[in-house]
Amino acid sequence: MFQKFISAILIIAGLWLAIVGYLNIVDGQKEVDQSFQSAQAAIQQKGKTDSPFAPQTGEAIGLLHIPKLKAELPIVEGTDADDLAKGVGHFHESYFPNEHGQIVLSGHRDTVFRRTGELVKGDQLIIELSYGRFVYEIEKTKIVKKDDQTIITLQQEKEELILTTCYPFSYIGPAPNRYIIYGKRI
Repeated sequence: MFQKFISAILIIAGLWLAIVGYLNIVDGQKEVDQSFQSAQAAIQQKGKTDSPFAPQTGEAIGLLHIPKLKAELPIVEGTDADDLAKGVGHFHESYFPNEHGQIVLSGHRDTVFRRTGELVKGDQLIIELSYGRFVYEIEKTKIVKKDDQTIITLQQEKEELILTTCYPFSYIGPAPNRYIIYGKRI
């Protein structure tokens, strides 16, 4: 009798966890979809502002197109948990296209950057903002420890795009490494 009770409890707990997990995925996709619509609206503002490009944290600012993956991902200003839940996060201290510096975009390995491991040297990454469309070509990828401080230099000598995500892609829990993609403007 006791074993049947424990079995029933474990089955109910497992079903509950599966339902909660599914609802989290659906809710997360809803946030990304809303950010995507906001990003499209931001892009449509071409030429309607005279002020410098200075988005607010949490604001959808544009799109990251990854042609090889047939992906269009919203770019959101900021990289905290709330921002990354909405899409690809722009590290607020890094630069934007045409500022001749390091542009840093981050995303979760299990949502927006799920398939970035399929990208190779020569693949294109396209950033679309209200003031233009900017094409980058992947130069290299590498894997570093999660606490490696050498990746984000915030240099302003040459324009380069850096995508970061946790690695390994199939790891459950906090990942020990970061997967880095370097792109040059073409």
